[in-house]
Amino acid sequence: MNITVAGENALIIYFDQAVCPAVSAKVQRAVLLLEEALAPVLVDLVPSYASLLVVYDVFQTDINRIRDQIRDLLQELDHVDVQDGSLVELPVYYSLESGPDLQVIAGQTGLAVDEIIALHQAREYRVYAIGFAPGFAYLGQVDERIATPRLATPRGLVPRGAVGIADRQTAVYPAASPGGWNLIGRCPTAMFDLNAIPSMPVAVGDRVRFVGVDRQEYLALGGEL
Repeated sequence: MNITVAGENALIIYFDQAVCPAVSAKVQRAVLLLEEALAPVLVDLVPSYASLLVVYDVFQTDINRIRDQIRDLLQELDHVDVQDGSLVELPVYYSLESGPDLQVIAGQTGLAVDEIIALHQAREYRVYAIGFAPGFAYLGQVDERIATPRLATPRGLVPRGAVGIADRQTAVYPAASPGGWNLIGRCPTAMFDLNAIPSMPVAVGDRVRFVGVDRQEYLALGGEL
């Protein structure tokens, strides 16, 4: 475990180099522990795959004090109880119409399009981090057989709800934006809504399962083409 300066009012804690549920759970335990103990001086806690960004109020504490506090608190990390994350099901319209890179992945992997779709739905994915854009949840890990590198040239515009694969990660684009992930379908669920409580349907530590729907059901659920 390593604590490093990440800015004038931020530290980053590196827990491991591995990407796995055990390390992610350790990050979650740290979030709970620090939230409870340091709430008056915290501005934000941003968990990721194997690290935690701690943003603190420089008018309430200083770097040496909070670093020592964090180091002492993390000694109790293994005693913090973390509840299992919620299981969230997200509908996806998989098709060549909604997933323009399905044929590309098929060519790269030697799998049929139907096999790619089946493998993507076959497992639960852990929410490891949320970033890049509000509601963009990094989910892992996809089956090695459909792991596909990012596009050499990113698209200028990826539509809202696009479901993509990049290496062994998968995600749903919460809003139209540039992007270089391989697109395999579209999800009608709003991944970020500022007016909703909560604003996102998933949180770090949750589990996600994708469920295939047909074109008619996708449109009925509010999906766009």
